[in-house]
Amino acid sequence: MDTRDSGLQILRGSALGEQKGATSTEELFQNNTLRPILKLQNELIISMFKSYIAQHKNSFYDLGPSKKSDFIDAALQRDIALKNVLKGLVIGMFTQQEYSDYVANASVLNKRMMGLITERLKSQLQLLEK
Repeated sequence: MDTRDSGLQILRGSALGEQKGATSTEELFQNNTLRPILKLQNELIISMFKSYIAQHKNSFYDLGPSKKSDFIDAALQRDIALKNVLKGLVIGMFTQQEYSDYVANASVLNKRMMGLITERLKSQLQLLEK
């Protein structure tokens, strides 16, 4: 396991985001684990969402920018299968210790994870075009 964990750490790179003295454990997990994983997996997340759009008859492409943002929100809130696949994409990149930390506080960390994915997709609308 140590080889896998150290390989994951090297692959992901360093922590992202500010870390102040009074940072909560959830925020530390977000900056040290979630953000680097999402950065690494960005292209795959974009590709997966494009596939989701295609499954929904490409209606996304006919929408204006604010409606596209609403589409992303709705998709990530309502489609449990999509949410689970995206969560799995992130959880699969956890080290053994990170997974233990995640399990201890999964509800809060899932909210942070989905919030980060949502914002990542919204901020990259140009990459979601045909």
